[in-house]
Formats: sequence, structure tokens, C-alpha cells
Amino acid sequence: MGDSRATGRATQPSPSVRLPEGIETPTPLVDVDVLERNIAGMAGTLRARGVGLRPHTKTSKCIEVIRRQVAAGVVGLTVATLGEAEVLADAGFSDLFQAYPVWAGRPERARRLRELHERCNLLVGVESQDAAAALGRAVRGSERPLGVLVEIDPGLRRSGVAPDAALAVARAAADAGLDVTGAFTFGGHAYSACEAPHDAADDEVRVLDDARQALSAAGFDVRVLSAGCTPTAHMSSRPPVTDERPGTYVFQDCQQVALGSAAPDSVALVVAATVVASHADGHFVLDAGSKVLGLDRPAWLPGFGTVAEYPDAVLRSLSEHHGVAWTDGPRPRVGEVVRVVPNHVCIVVNLANRLTVVRQGEVVGEWAVASRGMNT
Repeated sequence: MGDSRATGRATQPSPSVRLPEGIETPTPLVDVDVLERNIAGMAGTLRARGVGLRPHTKTSKCIEVIRRQVAAGVVGLTVATLGEAEVLADAGFSDLFQAYPVWAGRPERARRLRELHERCNLLVGVESQDAAAALGRAVRGSERPLGVLVEIDPGLRRSGVAPDAALAVARAAADAGLDVTGAFTFGGHAYSACEAPHDAADDEVRVLDDARQALSAAGFDVRVLSAGCTPTAHMSSRPPVTDERPGTYVFQDCQQVALGSAAPDSVALVVAATVVASHADGHFVLDAGSKVLGLDRPAWLPGFGTVAEYPDAVLRSLSEHHGVAWTDGPRPRVGEVVRVVPNHVCIVVNLANRLTVVRQGEVVGEWAVASRGMNT
């Protein structure tokens, strides 16, 4: 990574998303041409490396985006929750992986899990012997076993076990009647600093290889070794990894540009916002606050997003409906509409009911955020 990324004043996004005339604000805008270019790029890169793409759909939550991803070539789709999986199953998608340590110990959760298992090809994450036993009880008597991937911690210190503990979880899963398909990991510590993605990618590959060796030596048929997030996908897509699970790549955002995993012109989603106040001391106010942009702000980014038309401005604070930016340079006039590139696009999408879709500055449609609020 270059020094510019380490300073916290990283390369600025330069979105090509054009503002339509008379757009209502605040509104997330998606440039379908940039979106499709991002989708094709990731699919092509992984295909050339012989690694499958299992994209995480929690980013877009939009059926129209997911259909484009599937058309570009995937080995399956990733979800965060059973609710997201149910939405995709209802839309006809059948190969789903819930990359989360599912707890099926409650009756309603067990019922929903079983129903999904019986109508689609469902994989779920497991990282404890107790969870494995609960999953087994939930699907007991089904015509086929439920597939599971053991979650391995690559150093994120979230969920997941160390590679040397994977075997105990796998044996408990097998004893519960589950089909241990392999292992997965998530190098989320790639987001800890601008220099982190390379190390996180190496960690993903290392722990999956360690888990593979332990499981294979014990007689398990390891078919899936799943890694990845958008910052690491281009670096961990190598043996023994079988597939990658990036999500943000479809839209990109400030974090990805700063981390070097996105080109400045690859941002496909911006928030159109109106300037509602502009003051001589250099601060101006947008009608996009935390209820539109979210509150994610890594320590290595200077603000809560960037204003494309005023790259010297720093979006310093957000309240619910106000975004306050400061600049030492030119500032916008009241009533001007600007494009905000969010820090974390996944949150922005989850806060919206629909996305306005544009092509060359013309509105061409609206896409519903189909799995918004599906958090269980």
C-alpha cells in the first residue's frame, strides 16, 4: 500500500454516477453501468484463478443486483441471516450459505431452518459443539443431511475457532447427523488499517489450510474452503481456497477505495443530498444524516463519507438528519445537490427502502431493498 493510504487522507473516490435532474433527496443512486462492470470484474478475476464466487448478498439486498451476479457466474450465494435466505429462496435462488454460526436451539428458528433446508441447497456455519447438536436436532428426520462449514478464526477474534479446534466441532457435527462439507473464514481484520488486507488475506489462506489438513487427516471429505471479503478476495483467492465471499464490490465505497481494493472510479452507489445550510466560516449542512449514511467511521478515514463535488470538504459529524461538512476551499450554495460517497455502503442500503437506478444521468428504474430488516 502506498503512503497516501496510511495517512488517513486516502485516495478520494471519483464516482461517475451522474445526478438526474430534479432528484428528490436524500436518495441512494446506483449507476447500473458501473455496477455491472464491478460484477463482471470480480467474476472474471476469480474465474481466471479457478476459484468460485459465492458473493455475500447482505450488501445489496436487491434481487436485481443478485440476478446480475448469478448471470456473471457464481457457485452459490451467501447470506447473513435466515431472513435473507428466505427472501432469496422465495425469489428462486437455491444454493445458499448462511455464513454465520447459526443457533437453532429455539423452536421457531429450528422450524425456519428446516423449511429452508428442505426447499433449497442450504449450507450453514457452525463453530461450537452445542450449535452442532442443535442443528442436528432441527433437521432430524430430513431426507438428506444439512451441510455445514466449520468457522475458523483468522485473527479477527469474533466468531470462529482456531484451526486445531476445528476437528472437535466437525466430529460433533458428524455425530449430530450433519454433512461436514469443509470450513470457512472471514478476514474482517482487513479493515483494521489501510495496510491490513495483505496480512488478513494470508491469514485466511493459512488457517483454512491448517483446518483442511486436520479435517482431511481425520477422514472428512473437505470440498469447500471458503474465504474472503472485498478487501482480501483478490489476494486470498489461491490454493487451497475454493471460493470467495466478497459483497461490497458490487457498489464499492470510501473504505474500499482507501484500502486499495477499489479504483476511485468504481463507486456505483452514491447518496444524492441537498445542501440545506452554508456558512461563511466554512461549514455546510446536507440533508443526509446518520439515518441515511450510517455512523461507520474507521480511524483511518477523515470523516463520514466524501462529497464528490467538494473533495476538500470533510464530513465531520452526523446527527439523525444533518450531515455537517467543513472546508477551507469553495463551499456549495444552499439548494445545491451533491453526491456523497458513504464509508460503508452495506449500512446505507439497509437503511433504504429502495434504490434509484440511473444510467448516464437518467433515471431508469427503482429497485426494492428486498431483504431490508431481515435481521433474524
